[in-house]
Amino acid sequence: MAKAKTNTEDYLRMYRQMVRIRTFEDNANQLYLSAKMPGLTHMYSGEEAVAVGICEALTDDDRITSTHRGHGHCVAKGAEFKEMFCELLGKAEGYCRGKGGSMHIADQSHGNLGANAIVGGSMGIATGSALRAKLQGKDDVTVCFFGDGATAQGLWYEVMNMAALWNLPVIYACENNGYSEYTKTEEIAAGSIMARAEAFGIEAHQVDGQDVLAVNELTQELVARARKGEGPFFMELMTYRYHGHHVGDINREYYRSKDEEKDWKDNRDPIIRFRAFLVSEGIATEEEIEAMNAEIEKDATDAVAYAEKAPYPPAHEVDMHVFAD
Repeated sequence: MAKAKTNTEDYLRMYRQMVRIRTFEDNANQLYLSAKMPGLTHMYSGEEAVAVGICEALTDDDRITSTHRGHGHCVAKGAEFKEMFCELLGKAEGYCRGKGGSMHIADQSHGNLGANAIVGGSMGIATGSALRAKLQGKDDVTVCFFGDGATAQGLWYEVMNMAALWNLPVIYACENNGYSEYTKTEEIAAGSIMARAEAFGIEAHQVDGQDVLAVNELTQELVARARKGEGPFFMELMTYRYHGHHVGDINREYYRSKDEEKDWKDNRDPIIRFRAFLVSEGIATEEEIEAMNAEIEKDATDAVAYAEKAPYPPAHEVDMHVFAD
């Protein structure tokens, strides 16, 4: 962990956002297990420091694109529980009026251009957003989140080439959680992932994705430089997902051990690590943190109850919001 800043509100907000993500995912998982949520969802638990560390360095004018494992990005970019749970349950008050669901949730008001169920599917969208900013003379930056498995998509190499040639203000953020669905990353990705970006002349960095301050410090530097026209950049964030590839992937011992999962949870959990830092630095007491955790849990419980009772969109909306006018 880095040294404490004088402005402790930043740290308390980062902790709060990480707990909000974990709490949201715990509740989303229960909605699936109780057969209240249509379709699948992909848990972000364990990777909270990546989304929060990056999004805390962004403004509402900055854009992100997300993935099928995108709840964490959505929360970190400013989304509210009520609208998110409504979206997961297909309700009209959801961010996409219930039509996007877990894997296509978007929040334009906070610069979240949307999740994408296609692996690597948002790489072109993010790069197009960065090109738009440059052509319009804007100083906003776009962050493209994707997993290690998406580095096998040819689209990534095409857009990196464009971004490097045109110095676009885009940051490619690879969340390397060690597995591409059910296969270890080293078994699907030959060579160094960072070297793939470097081959295009793109400056690449690797960072501990379980250390929210390390992620945030690096992102702040790269965002500031991207605003000045020094982009694009690439980040490889070493992290870990606690759950399976999706909520139905329960028996995982055929591709990773319980001991491995326990080690990450016990020794490298981003929330536990940051909580210990806050207490040791005198930024918050254990009692204050417990009160914050309880408040977040209540917010989530209330939001779920609200979403369960909320109305579905009317049938006549079935062909609305498909194309822009």
